[in-house]
Amino acid sequence: MTGATDPFSASIIPFEVPEQMRAFAEKGAAQARENYAKFKDAAETHNGTVEAVFTCASKGASEYTAKLVEFMKANSNAQLDFAQQLFGAKSPSEALELWTGHARKQLETFQSQAKELVELTQRVAAETAEPIKASASKFYQPAA
Repeated sequence: MTGATDPFSASIIPFEVPEQMRAFAEKGAAQARENYAKFKDAAETHNGTVEAVFTCASKGASEYTAKLVEFMKANSNAQLDFAQQLFGAKSPSEALELWTGHARKQLETFQSQAKELVELTQRVAAETAEPIKASASKFYQPAA
């Protein structure tokens, strides 16, 4: 539609991009696409890792809470049983004997429960860290 009467036809200067510049721009665009794809893959992997970590941590916290409730029930029942035995004591020496026996038993129970909680905590921490280790090993190779 550019005719001799078109006032803009004279102002358009034909311009061609040199081949080297076009190749440079295409190479830059290809590198940008490649870098974007790598970044996108890393972000998606990272999101999966974060989800796995939170899933493990949540499961571990639930397990830990259930264990605490179990211990609380057992300790409460032990205290109630002790109180019932103490009320049935016939003499102060029998009450003292019950008291020392109960204290020794509870100390052993608390030590056992603490050990169990430590083991549970260590296991949960290891399971929670596993997705992070797996993800890191994909991106970082160990030094030789």
